[in-house]
This record gives sequence, structure tokens and C-alpha cells, in this order.
Amino acid sequence: MKAILYTLLIFITQLFTAQTVTKQQLSSDLAELEITEGISLHIISPEPIQYVDLSTQQLTGDLPSTQIARVKIVDLTDASDKDKNRKTLLYYSNGDQIGVITVVGQSFIAQYKAVYRNPENLNIVTNIHIQPEEMQPIEFDKMVFSNLELRKSAMNIIQKKSEKNPIREEKNLGLSVQLNNVYVFSDYIFLDMTFKNNSNLSYDIEALKFSVEDKKIHKATNNQSIEMTPVFQLNPQKHFRKNFRNIYVFKKFTYPNSKVMMIRLIEEQLSGRTIEMKVNYSDILKADTF
Repeated sequence: MKAILYTLLIFITQLFTAQTVTKQQLSSDLAELEITEGISLHIISPEPIQYVDLSTQQLTGDLPSTQIARVKIVDLTDASDKDKNRKTLLYYSNGDQIGVITVVGQSFIAQYKAVYRNPENLNIVTNIHIQPEEMQPIEFDKMVFSNLELRKSAMNIIQKKSEKNPIREEKNLGLSVQLNNVYVFSDYIFLDMTFKNNSNLSYDIEALKFSVEDKKIHKATNNQSIEMTPVFQLNPQKHFRKNFRNIYVFKKFTYPNSKVMMIRLIEEQLSGRTIEMKVNYSDILKADTF
């Protein structure tokens, strides 16, 4: 009996270990990226890039946008005298490996072998999209979601029909702002909002501001306003003619009953039509789940 229990314990331990060991990545197994002097290689990520590592000094790069990494071979024409001392290291034969490029997103790490291609090659690669099979997942705190995950959740909301009776609605100057519903998912709060323009003048958004402020203001100097910035919004649209629906995502927050969440829609000058809405904390507490 003891032998059976011991064998079972060993089996469970091996099974648990096999499931928790992180897969090792060998440089020989990495996907290849072709690169040559004088031509930048743009690596396009499906989510914001957190970090890029270039394993050799023969490569340089930057982040021209949050989801694009630009990498190229060091140009000796602009190099310092110290860098020019490395000139002998920068002669490559077609197919030589220059180094390893590592791109880290919000939820993955992708690594590639940078392989030299002769500039006479007419089919030089100038950009690539990181593919799912090239991504290794990174274990983060489960309460922290990537933009891809937040977008997926927001899309699930936007595909629902907006409520006939919104939680809050304000009208002014031919404009209407509706808080259709509030959703909570894990550590995030999603505001489903609709903006309506009943005038014949299209609306150019200068800003949509969120803040937490005192309900009652006895003196203007006593008003404590705390600005809140969404961690994600589904649509960055800055212009609408009639109707515009969007989802705004915040990390979980609380505020006392003596304060309200203020939402202000501000139009670009010169018209400058502004409309604001107050949201009580009780509206947030009634949030739906999905």
C-alpha cells in the first residue's frame, strides 16, 4: 500500500512539474528576420510594445509608435570614431546571423534571428507582423489585462443593443449624452456611452473629460477635482455628425457619496458647445457583469 501511495505521489509531482515548467526558447529554433544595411525593418505588434532588446551593437532601433518597432543595421556614415573601430565587424555574408531581436508586448514575448541579406536582393523584407505562433505568453497578474483583452470585452458590449432607458441622460444645445450602462469585469469598470447631435452642425470633439468632484461646492476654491483618465477606449473618434457610441474603460475606483463623477464633452472652438453629466457612485455600484 505504501509503495502504491509513493508511486502515486511521484506521478502527481512529475505531472505538476511538467505543467508549470516554462518552455525554453533555443536560438536555433527562432524565426528568421531578413535585414540589410540602409533599409529599416518595421516589426508590427498586435498590442502596445513594452520593451525591445537588440542583442548586438551592430543593430539599432527605436519605437516610432506604441505598436511598431523599427530596427536597422548601424550606419557607419553617421557613426562616431569609436563606432567606426567596429567596422571590421560589420562585413557580413549573405545569410549570416547578426543577432537576436526580442520584442515584449503586454502579454507575450517574441524573439527572432536577424539574418543578413545582400542589398542586391530585390525582395528585401521591410515590415512584418508578429504572428500568434511566434508569441510566448507572459504570466502577469491576472488583474492586469492587455489592450487586446480590453478591446475584446469592449466589443462584446458594443455588440449589445444599448438600453432603451439609459442610467443617466443630459440634454443641452441640441446635444444629448447618455450613460447606457456600467459593466464591471475583474478589476475594470466599463462605461457604455452614447452621444447624440440633434443639430445640423457636426460635432468636433476637443476633449471628453472624466473627473471626481464635490457634490456641493460652497466656495469655488474649495472644490477638489480629481481627473480620471481611461486606460482604454474602444474608438478614438474625434468627430461625429449624428450619433456616436463608445466604451471607456477604467481601473476599478471608488468615491464617497459626497462626490460625483463628472463627465464633460467639450467641442472645439469656435462653437465650443459643452455638455456635462453627473454620475453618482450608486450608479457604479449597480454595474452589470459580463
